[in-house]
Amino acid sequence: MTNAKTNLNIAMIGSGFMGKAHSNAFCQVGHFFDIPFELCRKVICAREPAKLESMATRWGWEETERDWRNLVTRTDIDVVDIAVPNALHAPIAIAAAQAGKIILCEKPLATSLEEAQNMANAAAKLPNLVWFNYRRIPSVALSKQLSEEQRLGQPYHYRALYLNQSGIDPTKTSGWRYARSVAGSGATGDLLSHAIDMALYLNGPIEDIVAELHTFASGRDVDDAVLLLAKFSNGSLGTFEATRYGVGCRNRLAFEINGSGGMVRFDLDRMNEVEFYDATDLAALQGARRLQVPGPGHPYSDVFWKPGHPIGYEHTFIATLGDFLISLAAGQPFHPNFDDALAVQRVLDAIARSAGSRQWQHV
Repeated sequence: MTNAKTNLNIAMIGSGFMGKAHSNAFCQVGHFFDIPFELCRKVICAREPAKLESMATRWGWEETERDWRNLVTRTDIDVVDIAVPNALHAPIAIAAAQAGKIILCEKPLATSLEEAQNMANAAAKLPNLVWFNYRRIPSVALSKQLSEEQRLGQPYHYRALYLNQSGIDPTKTSGWRYARSVAGSGATGDLLSHAIDMALYLNGPIEDIVAELHTFASGRDVDDAVLLLAKFSNGSLGTFEATRYGVGCRNRLAFEINGSGGMVRFDLDRMNEVEFYDATDLAALQGARRLQVPGPGHPYSDVFWKPGHPIGYEHTFIATLGDFLISLAAGQPFHPNFDDALAVQRVLDAIARSAGSRQWQHV
């Protein structure tokens, strides 16, 4: 005889690419994680009727809604999932917080530091999640484990890249991500925010930065590329690059950490692998090892498929949601949450200040 599960009614706002990724996670999480909740895809909200109905039918949403204001205060809704353009994150999240909902929100958290702070304040006493899903790649989680076990020693350098070529595609450049009034920024918020969150997760707080923003397309009011030098509180130096003009790169997110005890290197193009170099090995045996992840004893090795069987992009959302729900059931804090995303937003704010002043800025 099984214990009855607690029902959670979900309202998702958004019907785009992220809405699809989130919907899949809501459908699949119970197949992989032992969670004490029954997730009900209660209502999906979007503005375009045809797209809304298609999403609802395909992903099994029970109801549709055109105006988010009509659903955030509904007493039959437990969870509000925000998967809409950045400018709407703050008003929806704050309204949902005032209604006492569990809040899930896409990244970046907001279009400004002030908005992000208001959101974090509003949701401070409520369970919340920000979909920085790349933290849940097993290779990234293993890199975190190696760092925590001091296998890298004293960190010296942190290098990060997020390169894609969407800026040269005319069918994409007319979308909301290329309008400052809706997105808040360009490559900085869209791409670099992921790299910054990963750096804070793996290497700790960033104290000071100097940045350069560049826009290749004339008349565009958001940045197409960003370069960043950073000083971490642990004494290491960081370099970051993000661009929508990385021709030849569909969606390349990569990092490398060099420390006194070793090196770890990851590239999303090979997401089921991580390279590890152990500087404590005998000199004759030192060399980078390419590890297949998840393998035996690796993060999530007992959650998805057997070792040696690759996982994909969709599993990062499933793992994010699974870990959140387990934390929710246990009454334990979950990361990344609004406070973690606020820390990312502080770095993004410092980047804007530095690019404007052309000087180093404290985060």
